[in-house]
Amino acid sequence: MCIFCKMIKGEIPIDIVHENENFLAFHDIYPKAPVHILIIPKAHISCFQEVSPETMAGLTAFTQEVTTKMGLDETGYRLITNNGKDGGQEIYHLHFHLLGGGKLKWEYMHEDPHKSI
Repeated sequence: MCIFCKMIKGEIPIDIVHENENFLAFHDIYPKAPVHILIIPKAHISCFQEVSPETMAGLTAFTQEVTTKMGLDETGYRLITNNGKDGGQEIYHLHFHLLGGGKLKWEYMHEDPHKSI
């Protein structure tokens, strides 16, 4: 059983942000931003390649609820999932990182040199 499945079953304590019958959102124990929440389906789905469109539709609505609850819907946020070994996935249970709470840096962000201030 994976670590996220143990969390869902209550075997490992977590700081829950939001929950419904199908999904769970909780604070990451190693935050990379002022707000860093993990959002997961309660059903074990190994990775993004295996998720159904129906589950993603539910996950989208749930994620929007979380962003509103955390006040990120107005200020902005980043939503990331890693898929597979080369994509950096470490836990093989589908999960999304919701990052926000301030201006997020992105080393690959394009700055338009012609943009006026």
